[in-house]
Amino acid sequence: MIGVTELRSGTIFEESGNLFQVLSYEHIKMGRGSANIKVKVKNLKNGSTTEKSFINGARVNEVNVFKRDVQFLYKDKEFAYFMDPSSFEQIAVSLKIIGSNHSYLKEGYSFNVSFLGETAFSLNLPPKMDLKVIETDAGVKGNSATNIFKDAVLENGMKTKVPLFIKEGEMVKIDTRTGEYTAKA
Repeated sequence: MIGVTELRSGTIFEESGNLFQVLSYEHIKMGRGSANIKVKVKNLKNGSTTEKSFINGARVNEVNVFKRDVQFLYKDKEFAYFMDPSSFEQIAVSLKIIGSNHSYLKEGYSFNVSFLGETAFSLNLPPKMDLKVIETDAGVKGNSATNIFKDAVLENGMKTKVPLFIKEGEMVKIDTRTGEYTAKA
């Protein structure tokens, strides 16, 4: 059991048979009386997000989770397949668990996967990834007095906005949380 004051972003706990991952934590103290702890959590079984409120001294069940760096191999219609580089063991992770993040999976890249026992339950992407621009319009010279962006299609099929100076074939850094361009790679 851990106290609710120890819950931080990324912490996983169990309550009434469900596993929750903390997305945000807020400690609220109003005048007299005890403090309230509000956490925004994601239900790891069904993917829904909710807010939970606890009194200051409450405790929740701690879940022992371990993370492993694994190398992405390939994916099919149902699973993404990874390999543990130390034991060469192959691990299948359901695309339902990965969600929309499956478009960031690149062959040969290492990713961090969280496990509960032997079951993988979440994929942790790096905050930024380098992706190649495969399709974009040509920039018009003299049209850059302000920050103007144009549409681009990346190697993983994602569409995003990039500055006018980016050309086809160039590598760009993309924020994996928002899908937005951050810098030229």
